[in-house]
Amino acid sequence: MMMRSSKAKFVVYVLGILLLTLGISLTIKSDLGTSPFDAVLVGLSINVGLTVGSWEIIIAFILIGCNSILKRQHPEVLGLLTAFITGIGIDMWLFLLHHLITPELWYSKVVCFGIGLVVIGLGTATYLHTNFAPIPVDRLTLIIQELTRTNIFFSRTFIYLVFLIMAMILNGPIGVGTLLTVCLGGLILNYFMPFTEKVLDRILKHSWTIPHNDKEKNI
Repeated sequence: MMMRSSKAKFVVYVLGILLLTLGISLTIKSDLGTSPFDAVLVGLSINVGLTVGSWEIIIAFILIGCNSILKRQHPEVLGLLTAFITGIGIDMWLFLLHHLITPELWYSKVVCFGIGLVVIGLGTATYLHTNFAPIPVDRLTLIIQELTRTNIFFSRTFIYLVFLIMAMILNGPIGVGTLLTVCLGGLILNYFMPFTEKVLDRILKHSWTIPHNDKEKNI
């Protein structure tokens, strides 16, 4: 039963990562500006080289060290696995969407960005709920929330502001979408967290009760 529950959690975890990376790719394709963190990744990719996904993994490695210092505990190595999957997911979605979605008119860009921003919030809330291995930047969000004893909206916005400054230095894709992400990203995540918790708890509980009921029938 525990194995069945773990498998269900892993499926939810992967689904959340796929949604998150799809949302990130949509904001990049909208050409209205990405989140400050993603703007840093794109800026590094343009100025230094390597893919956006590769920089996701490199920055994650650095953040794991920072998180370890803040929490005064051993580095959360599993976070690097999540960052690796996320990096591959971003590059995969950007490749698949390259010819499928090329918004040119302003309203199509707005729609593309808006959908991406919502999907990012939903995907992040989904995979965070499994508590499997958060992306280091998302773990940092939770750490700051705990240290400051505030909510996710505050901690997420604070982190976005820090990366916004870094993105400006690197000439990353900053635009109106970046500002909207700073203002709304934490709010959207804060909205989806209790929603996904309620839905996913019901799904995971259902995945546990099915084999339990089957066992009772066999008895």
